Amino acid sequence: MTSQLNKSSSETEIDRMATDDNRTPPNFVCQRSKRGRDDVFISERLDDLKKEMKDMLAFMLTQKIQEITSTLKEIQQTNLNIENTVTHLMSQNQVLENKISLLEKQSKEDKKYIKLLENKVEEMETGSRKANFVIKNVPKLAGETKEELIGLVMTLSKGLDCLLTKSDIKDIYRVRGKNDSQNTPIVVETGSTLIKNEILKKGKSFNKKQKSKLCCKHLGFKSQEDTPVFLSEHLTAKGSRLYFLARDLIKSGEYKYCWTAYGKVYIRKDDHAAIITIRSEEQIHQLIVKN
Repeated sequence: MTSQLNKSSSETEIDRMATDDNRTPPNFVCQRSKRGRDDVFISERLDDLKKEMKDMLAFMLTQKIQEITSTLKEIQQTNLNIENTVTHLMSQNQVLENKISLLEKQSKEDKKYIKLLENKVEEMETGSRKANFVIKNVPKLAGETKEELIGLVMTLSKGLDCLLTKSDIKDIYRVRGKNDSQNTPIVVETGSTLIKNEILKKGKSFNKKQKSKLCCKHLGFKSQEDTPVFLSEHLTAKGSRLYFLARDLIKSGEYKYCWTAYGKVYIRKDDHAAIITIRSEEQIHQLIVKN
């Protein structure tokens, strides 16, 4: 009994024991089991984090879409307001264009009517002056009176061999000037166009026949006797302007004759050409361009 206890195990048993120990699961197997549970926890947290991020992104995207939608609606409303405003402005513009067109048409008609009235006024003024003639460049007398002016005209008529009576002169006056010392024209209103025409005719004939042209001595002046005087028709402002411009045509050599009769202005290119009545400045400009 004692001997059995003192016996040691054999090598075979030792090997078997070693083998049995190898069969026992090592301690690290339990540690691997712990790390697996951590991986599951981390994976779950990651999934939760991903879900939270997705939810957050979806919420942010939804908010952004709502903001963009709201902005687009505002832009659409603004565009609609602009379109309505443009439509309204176009409508107003069309109304204004119609009014402007109507006003332009009315303006043309008014201009024609004004031109017609101007021509009628010109005819009336010309008619009222048809028996008048004008003496230009006569020195002004101190304290000049109508009686003195009539005396000058009577003396002139004697020198022209066209004797006038006092009753032949309906009125006589000197045109007002800018100052009293100006030698403004003397207007003589006679009783008829025949008297007026005869005076002008005699004056023109006198200047052609006599070496000394008409001057102050023929009106009875004792001083400034050699001051030249001129007889002409009593033209309107328009007639005077046309006569002035028509004489420029004569100076240019394009026309040979220019004269007035019964308040109207006439020109003639040569002895065989037709007589042209000058009625407006535009007509004179056209004649200049034509030549």
